[in-house]
This record gives sequence, structure tokens and C-alpha cells, in this order.
Amino acid sequence: MGIIITGSNGFLGQHLTDFISKTGLSIYALSRGENQNKITNEINYFSIDLTDEEAVKRIVENIKPSVIIHNAAMSKPDVCHANQRECKMQNVDSTYFLLKAAAPYKPYFLYVSTDFVFGENGPHDENEKPAPLNYYGETKLMAEQLVRASGLDYGIMRPVFIYGQSYENMKPTFLHWVQNSLLQNKPIKVVNDQKRTPTYVYDICKGILSMIEKRAIGDFHLAGKELLSPYQMAVSVAEILKLDANLITPVTSETFPEPVIRAKKSGLKIEKARTQLDYNPISFQEGIRLTFNL
Repeated sequence: MGIIITGSNGFLGQHLTDFISKTGLSIYALSRGENQNKITNEINYFSIDLTDEEAVKRIVENIKPSVIIHNAAMSKPDVCHANQRECKMQNVDSTYFLLKAAAPYKPYFLYVSTDFVFGENGPHDENEKPAPLNYYGETKLMAEQLVRASGLDYGIMRPVFIYGQSYENMKPTFLHWVQNSLLQNKPIKVVNDQKRTPTYVYDICKGILSMIEKRAIGDFHLAGKELLSPYQMAVSVAEILKLDANLITPVTSETFPEPVIRAKKSGLKIEKARTQLDYNPISFQEGIRLTFNL
């Protein structure tokens, strides 16, 4: 089984290529620039610009994959807002080019989406009507619609607030920012009026592997099981790492003005994934311990 994973240089991409490569499946990792994955050498890496339609066509024809995991995206909402043309190219056009190139080979197409396709009043289940609050969420929803209309067997996976181990060439996660700040005795302000369901990265990897093995069709939410604010997450990091939680001050989201609207209460419900994928995420407390190898 040949599996293409796009966006392999990103946080989820590196963890995912490492996780799936350990199953013995043939991995073809696609991303821009040099291979940043320092976790495993058990992959075939190709540097590619997914907004180049001809390049996408050539590489898909060469690999003839049985599975495509489309994880690549411009994913920072503020950057997407400021660069809407580039955002659409990376999030929507690249998806169209992949789907078009893949059509003759009929692979299972797994699209990595986001909770940002929804608005307020989370946690959300798969049957709720999307209502994105910003351009990033709009482009991810556009791409979802292309996937559904493609005629391929598809799965759409929506994650939220991913965290986990940070290796060489990975950007530190929110949890690592908290740890590094507190180790330096640096006071930090953390938002307490937003709610998310933080998700341990290897729970997502397990869920994706289950989707591939079952060739699961439709939308699936892979998230953590606790609804927490970033402030609550930060305090838990401090307590488990035995750092000074008094350095953490709860604030409202108005403390950090942003050019885009973000949901106050987001998060995802996971009952469908539990039932159909045997998805069973760990607790946030356990996720912290695994993140810091405790």
C-alpha cells in the first residue's frame, strides 16, 4: 500500500509519517524544501509545491498511491487573513489539483481539515452545519466540499488544538511555550475565556490509521475528551512539571487583539469516532506527561 502524506514537514506531518512508517506501509512524504523529518528515515521524501498543478500530476502518476493523506495547509488564521490569495492557492487549489491527479487511481483520500470550519457553541459534532468565522476556516470548508464532490472514497478528519512531543526542526507547541516561560521565571498571560478540546498528536495518528484501515467514509472528529481553556491547560502543565503556576495570569481574549475572529467556545465531539474507529483518546494530564517524557 503506497501512502502519500502531504505537509510532511509540519508538526502533525512529521509525527504522522513516523507513526505510519512503523506499520511497514510505504510512505511517500511530500512537502516544500528539504526534508525536516529527523524522527525516521523510513520514508521516501519529495520536495514539491502543491500549487503547481503539473508537478502534482507528475508525482501522483509516478507513485499511483492507494491512499492520499492531504495534510498540507496554510494554517495560521492571521496569516491567511493577510494573504488570502496565497491561502486559497495552498488550501483550496492544491486540494483540487491532488483530487484531479488522483482520480484515475481511485485512492482513499483522507483530508485533514480543522475545527475552524465551525463557529460558536461548541463542542461540535459531525452533523452540525459549518459556519466559519474567518478566511482560514472558509478555505478549509471549500476544500472539504471539493473532496466530497470528487467521486473518490474519502474521509474528512477534523482535529483541534494539537499538542505533543517537539523534536528537532519542529516549532514548539503551546505546552512547550508554557514550560520554557516558567523555567525562566517569566510571568505569562493566558486566555481563560476560550474553550477547546486539546488533542494529543499520537491519538490523531491512531485515529487516522484506523480511518485508513477501515477505509472510513465521511466526516470524523478526532479530538481530546476534555473541554479546557488555554489557562487551564497552562496551569496543568505547571502542576505536572512542578513549576510555579502563580506566574500564570488568566486574561480575556480582548487582551490580545487579533485581526480575525476566533470562537470563544469551540472543540469537537468524538462519539462517532469512538463508535466507528475505536477511537479512545488519553486524558490531557496523561498527554502532558507523554509530551515531556515523564
